[in-house]
Amino acid sequence: MSLRSLAAELLPAALHGLHRAPLVQRDPPPTAEVQSFDALASRLGYLPKADLKLVREAYKFADQAHLGQFRANGQPYITHPIAVAGLCAEWKLDAQAIMAALMHDTIEDCGVTKPELIEKFGAATADLVDGLTKLDKLHFNTREESQAESFRKMLLAMARDVRIILIKLADRLHNMRTMQAMAPERRQRIARETSDIYAPIAHRLGLNQTYRELQELCFELLHPWRHAALSKAVQRARGHRRDIVERVQKDVEKAFAQHKLKVQVSGREKTIQSIYAKMREKHAGFAQVSDIFGFRLVVPTLTDCYIALGVLHQLYKPVPGRFKDYIAIPKANGYQSLHTTLVSPLGTAVEFQVRTESMHAVAEKGIAAHWLYKVSGKGDGKGDGKGDGKGAAADAQRFSTLWLQSLLDIQVETNDSAEFLEHVKVDLYPDAVYVFTPRSKILALPRGATAVDFAYAIHSDVGQHTVAAKINGEPVALRTELKSGDVVEIITAPGARPNPAWLSMVRTGRARSKIRHYLKNMETEESRSMGEKMLAQALRAEGLQLPPSDPSDAEAQSLWQQLTKWSGNRNRGELLVDIGLGRKIAIIVAKRLAQMMAERGIKPDAVTLTLGRYTQDDSTPTQGVVFVDGSEGNSIQLATCCRPIPGDAIVGYLGRGEGLLVHTAECPTGKRLFERDSERWMQVEWAEELTRSFETSVYVLVKNGKGVLAQVAAGVSTAEADIIHLGMDPEPAEETIELRLLISVRDRLHLAEVLRTLRRQPVVLRVSRYRFA
Repeated sequence: MSLRSLAAELLPAALHGLHRAPLVQRDPPPTAEVQSFDALASRLGYLPKADLKLVREAYKFADQAHLGQFRANGQPYITHPIAVAGLCAEWKLDAQAIMAALMHDTIEDCGVTKPELIEKFGAATADLVDGLTKLDKLHFNTREESQAESFRKMLLAMARDVRIILIKLADRLHNMRTMQAMAPERRQRIARETSDIYAPIAHRLGLNQTYRELQELCFELLHPWRHAALSKAVQRARGHRRDIVERVQKDVEKAFAQHKLKVQVSGREKTIQSIYAKMREKHAGFAQVSDIFGFRLVVPTLTDCYIALGVLHQLYKPVPGRFKDYIAIPKANGYQSLHTTLVSPLGTAVEFQVRTESMHAVAEKGIAAHWLYKVSGKGDGKGDGKGDGKGAAADAQRFSTLWLQSLLDIQVETNDSAEFLEHVKVDLYPDAVYVFTPRSKILALPRGATAVDFAYAIHSDVGQHTVAAKINGEPVALRTELKSGDVVEIITAPGARPNPAWLSMVRTGRARSKIRHYLKNMETEESRSMGEKMLAQALRAEGLQLPPSDPSDAEAQSLWQQLTKWSGNRNRGELLVDIGLGRKIAIIVAKRLAQMMAERGIKPDAVTLTLGRYTQDDSTPTQGVVFVDGSEGNSIQLATCCRPIPGDAIVGYLGRGEGLLVHTAECPTGKRLFERDSERWMQVEWAEELTRSFETSVYVLVKNGKGVLAQVAAGVSTAEADIIHLGMDPEPAEETIELRLLISVRDRLHLAEVLRTLRRQPVVLRVSRYRFA
C-alpha cells in the first residue's frame, strides 16, 4: 500500500468528530517508569527482607560501576538498569533476576568480570548477567556475524534459564520507549532488530502485552507517518462507532444478568500496528477493517466459559467459520481462550474473547505468569483443573519449555551462528495449525508445515526414515501442507534417508536443522569411505597395505600423524575425506605414504604388488578400480550430460571438492575433461550386484492427439519402468510433438525393452535414447 493511497483512505476517517468512548480502551498504558531505587524498592514488597538487602547491594555495585556514564538523553546511565529492574518487578521475578537486571550492563560496559560478580553475588546471579552480555569483545569479520553469535549465546543461555530472556525483553522494552535521543539510523536498526527477533520471542513465550507494545513501538519508529495517520483515524473512529460499542456492551451485560452469570465485560481496541497489518493482509482500506473494537469476557471458571459462549450465540448470530477453541487446544505459547465473531444489531462483525481470570493472566504475561502465581499463590480453585491459576501458568511454562528445549536440539545440529539464527527465526511463528497423530495426540506446527515437519516433530528417527504420508487416511505427497484437524500418519522404511529436496519444503527449524545435519554427516562419511578405498587401491599399486586405524597400534598411528602433518590435515579422517572429494590425489598421497613406510623399513609385498598391477589398465592413470553399485550417495555422482546406466562403458573424473563424477566412455564432455586434466581420471566399473535403478533420457516423437501422453505412460509402465520427469517444447501444437522423458531403468537391457514397448504404440513415430546433453 503506497503512502498516497493510505493518505487518501485515512483523510475521510479523520473528519469524524472527536468524541471518545470510555467503554473501549487500548492496552493499559505503561506503568510509571521507575527512576530511583526507592521507587523500585516500593515494588519489591513481595521479596523477603534478606533478599531486598541483596538487591540493594547490587544497586550500589551497579551505581558505582556506571558512575560518570550518561544515556543519549542526558540522564545518568543507572536510571536504565533501575527501570529494567522495575519492569521485572511487575512480573514478580525473584531476587537473583532483579539483581541481574540492575547489573546487566556491568560486564559489557564497565569492565567488570564474571569472577568478580561470582565472588560478590554468587554464581547464579553472575550466570544471568553473563547470559545478557554481548560478545563484542571477540573478533568477528562482520557486524552481522557478531550479532548472530551474540543472539546464539543469549538464546542458548535463555534455554537454560528463561529469566535471561525476561530480563532482556525488559531491557529492550525500556530502550524502545526511550530512543527519541538516538540517531535516526540507529533507531531504525534497533527497531528492525526488535521486530525481527525480540517481539516474536515475546509472543512465542506468551508475553502478549509486551509483544503488542514492542510491535507498536517498532511500527511507530519504522513507519512514523503511517502510524501518525492511522492514530488520528482511529481516534476519530472511536466517536463514530461509539453507539455500536455502547449498545453491544449493554446487550451483553443484560443477557448475562438474566442468566445470573458473573462476568467482567471490557472493550478492547486493536493496536495501530495490528490494524495496519490487517489492512495489508486483506488489501483493504481503513473503513473496511470492521473489527477494530472487540470485547473480552472474564468469567470465574472454565465451565462458565462455555456457558458464556452459549449466551453470546443466543444473543447474536455467529459468523460461520470464525469460532476457535483455544481452551481445548491451547496455542503453542500456552494461550487459552474462546474466540467467536458475532454479527451486531447494526450488521457489523464484533469479536468476543471468553476466558477465566487465570487464563487472562497467562494471555497477557505468558511464561512470566509462573512467577506471578508463585508469589501470590492465587488460583480460582474452581472448575476442573484447567481453570486453576497455577495450572494455567504451569501450562504456559510447559509449552515455553518445549520450545526452549528445541533451541538446544537445533544447537546440537548447527555449528554456524547465522544458520542457527535462521532456524530460530523460522520457529518464531505467529500462527499455528493443530494436527493429530493416529493415536489422537495433538501437535502444534507453524502454518505452512508439511508432512515432513510432522514426522520430525514426532521424533528425529521417524523423520530420517520417512517415505510416505497419509492425511485423513488418504495417501498424499510429502510436501502437502497440513491444515488444522488433519490426522497425519507417517510411513517409514528402514533403508530410507532424508532427501536434500526436503529443505525447500520444511517449515520448522527443528526439521531443517536435522536434515542439514544428516546430509552433512552422510556426505562426510561417504567421502571418508570413498577416500579410504581409493587410497588403499593406490597404495596396493605400490605393493603395500594401508596402515590400520587402530589407536593401539603405535607404529600405524605414528605413520598417520606424519602423513597428515605433510598433507596439512588435522587427522586421518579429514585426509580421507579430502581424497574422497578430490581435493587431494590418491596416487600422490599413496606415493608419499609408501616413501614414509620405506624409511621405516616396510617393504613392498610381491603378492600385493601383483594384485595392484593386475587391476591396472595401461591406458588409464592408476588410482585403482572403483565399483559403482548405486549405494554410494553423494561421494559418487552420475553425470547428467550423458546419464550412464549399467551396461555402458564408464570412466570416473575426480573433481576438486566434488567427489567422483562418472561419465560414459563416449561422452564428449568427459573427453574434454580428460584432455584438460588427465591425472584426475580413474578406472570405474559397474558392480555385479546393483542396489537401485538408474535414470536416463529418452526422446519420443508422437502424433499429436487426445490421449497421447496416456498411451506413452502406459507403454513405459508395461515395461516396468518409471517416468521421473516429462518435458516438451513450448511451441504451438503441430501434427507431431517431441517428448523428452527421464525414465528409471535397471540397465541397458531393461532400457532396450522399454524402447521396444514404446515403438509398438500406434501414436509413437520414433523413439531413441538421448545420450549427450
